[in-house]
Amino acid sequence: MSATMSQAPETLLLSRHKQVAIITLNRPQALNAINLQMRGELFDVLEALRKDPEVRALVLTGGGDKAFCAGMDLREFSQILLHTPLTELRRFRWEKSDALAQFDKPVIAAVKGLAVGGGVELALQCDVCYAGESASFAFAEVSRGLIPGNGGTQRLSRRIGTNRALEMILSGRTVGAGEAVAIGLADRLVSDQDLLPSAIELAERIAANAPVAVRLAKTAILRGQDLSLAEGLQLERDLASFAYTTDDAQEGPRAFVEKRPPQWRGQ
Repeated sequence: MSATMSQAPETLLLSRHKQVAIITLNRPQALNAINLQMRGELFDVLEALRKDPEVRALVLTGGGDKAFCAGMDLREFSQILLHTPLTELRRFRWEKSDALAQFDKPVIAAVKGLAVGGGVELALQCDVCYAGESASFAFAEVSRGLIPGNGGTQRLSRRIGTNRALEMILSGRTVGAGEAVAIGLADRLVSDQDLLPSAIELAERIAANAPVAVRLAKTAILRGQDLSLAEGLQLERDLASFAYTTDDAQEGPRAFVEKRPPQWRGQ
C-alpha cells in the first residue's frame, strides 16, 4: 500500500486482495474485545487506508473461530473506571471511537461467531454486513449496569426500527444470524466457510467501479438520511454535478461507446 504507518499494529491483521483491504481484529484470546490499543490502532490503520488511492473498499472481520468482536474489554475498562475522573473518562471513552463510521470508502463487515455490544456497534458502522451461519448479535450492556455507548442506541434503531431496537437492547437477548438478516441487522446470510470470500467478492465488485463516484454515492446516501427529502435531493444534485467534473465521468461513457473496460483514474 502506498500509505504507511509508523509501525505494524499488534491487535489487527492487515492484508490486501487487489484493491480491497482486509482488517482482521486479532485478539482471539479475548474474543477480539476492543481495548484502548486496538481502538487506537484501528484509527491509525483507517487513516492510512483512507489516504491510500490504491484501496477502494474495505472488509472488516474477526480472527479466530469464536467471535467477530465481544465488545469493550471489560477487564481493562473496570480498572479505568477505578482511577479516572468522570470528566476525563467522558473524553477518552469516545476519543477515536467513530473512525469506522467516518471512513469514506465502502466497508463490508464479515461477522462470524459472537458480536456483542461494541462488536455489534462496529458492524453497524459498516455499510454492508454479511453474517456467517455461526454469527450472533447481542447488546448485553444493561445486564452490566451500562448502556451502548458507541452508537448502538442510535444506529440500531435506524437500521431495524425503534421497537425492535428497544426490544433487543432492553432485554439483552441474542439474535441469531437468520433473524439478523430477516430484521435487517445483517444483509446476507452465508456459510462460515464462504463468509470472507463472499465479502471480498462484493468489495471487489464495488472497487471495480469509479472510485470518486462510489464515494460520492455513499456520501449522498448516508448524509441524506438526516435530511428532509428536499434537502437530500439538493445534496444529490450538488454531488452529481461535482461528479460531472471528474475525469472518470468522461472515461465511463467513452469506454462504454468503445466497448472496453474503463480505466479509472480516481479523479
